[in-house]
Amino acid sequence: MNAAERSARLAKYDVAGPRYTSYPTVPYWDATPDETQWLAHLRTALRAGDSPGASIYVHVPFCRALCTFCGCNTRVTRTHAIIMPYVQAVLTELALYRERLDIAQLGLGELHLGGGTPTFLDPAELDALLEGILGAVQLRPEARLSIEVDPRVTTAEQLRLLARHGFRRISLGVQDFDPAVQDIVNRVQSVAQVRSVTEEARRLGFNSVNYDLIYGLPFQTGASIDLTMTAVCELRPDRIALYGYAHVPWIKPGQRRFTEIDLPEGRDKRALYERARDRLEAAGYREIGLDHFALPTDSLWLAAREGTMHRNFMGYTEAFTRPLLGLGVSAIGDAVDAFVQNEKDLQQYHERIARRELPIQRGHVLNAEDQVLRRHILNLMTRMETRWSGADATPFLDDIATRLAAFADDGLVELEAQGCKVTEAGRGFLRNICMAFDARLARSSPERPLFSQTA
Repeated sequence: MNAAERSARLAKYDVAGPRYTSYPTVPYWDATPDETQWLAHLRTALRAGDSPGASIYVHVPFCRALCTFCGCNTRVTRTHAIIMPYVQAVLTELALYRERLDIAQLGLGELHLGGGTPTFLDPAELDALLEGILGAVQLRPEARLSIEVDPRVTTAEQLRLLARHGFRRISLGVQDFDPAVQDIVNRVQSVAQVRSVTEEARRLGFNSVNYDLIYGLPFQTGASIDLTMTAVCELRPDRIALYGYAHVPWIKPGQRRFTEIDLPEGRDKRALYERARDRLEAAGYREIGLDHFALPTDSLWLAAREGTMHRNFMGYTEAFTRPLLGLGVSAIGDAVDAFVQNEKDLQQYHERIARRELPIQRGHVLNAEDQVLRRHILNLMTRMETRWSGADATPFLDDIATRLAAFADDGLVELEAQGCKVTEAGRGFLRNICMAFDARLARSSPERPLFSQTA
């Protein structure tokens, strides 16, 4: 394929589309369960017995400064006066779940702290949060504990505390090492800071270090990608998440610090991804899913190879766990056939907890079609293939071959009688391929921008 053909194919598929951490995607949730219904779905999931314990995600929204690329729910603050009340609210929320589910200790297979910046919490605050959570659960033998950290504020004392509590996985927000890019996105940090946290974590026994990187940031060029990848490959994290920048200023006003003129788009943005991917693959990393790479020694690569890898609101994980309890402001819970999201406003979250209510703001109960299509999209996202027959058939898929025909013609999927496989060339268009299975998107095209571009 020559350059002109590649450019034409990219333009063809450079459309707005979901990242599919769930199906249905959040904008199409339309059947919010009440508290009683949500608890019933959780009980069913807990009784299923096919999961190595439940998962807990804790959202810590606090940051000391706003990173202008960020699309997460954050609260910028310099004061710690609001931290312990929030920690207590999160622990109260967990206690409400235990009380209403009538569970003395929840069997836990996975715990993840995200944000925001979990290491905004000082050691005493972090210890109180972890003591409260881990004292209320029963860790399964293979439980996985992980945390997202900002290298600029993470200390050796915090890392020692995390290691003492059993954390062995850490994800560092790196994004880019080019000074011009760091300045425009308000995320200035040095290679030395990242190296210090990485080396200390490894010394303490963390066996999986992940770096979050972003391509498509303002002022980013091939040279800045090369600069970043050279440093990253030298530091050699076990995993890498290489996300495409999602420009959604209608949702995140902080992104208005720069304009579309400052952003690499379309073919230029894709070229940055391919340049980064080539460098990573040359350094021994393997592409394991949408935007994710791992060394062959990492457990996530082994899970991808063995077909056990899972994807949910925490990203890619090594095994399917059910249910996922989301604790804290804006956190999302997943009972397989139902979702809920907590209040997004911090004050409203606190008020709901004070009234001893589960702070559900919105959610969705999946109908039969939703559940089938969710399995297909999950198969594509984690295994790069899916089949539609028997219990995995639904009327919307009667003409799926027609919707996939263009992808097959372009060499992005291999079609079979009742299934498809994503080709190597198709991995970069995985979001587009999943969109062919999205009945809700097909039936109701959004009237306003909802998603970032897929390229």
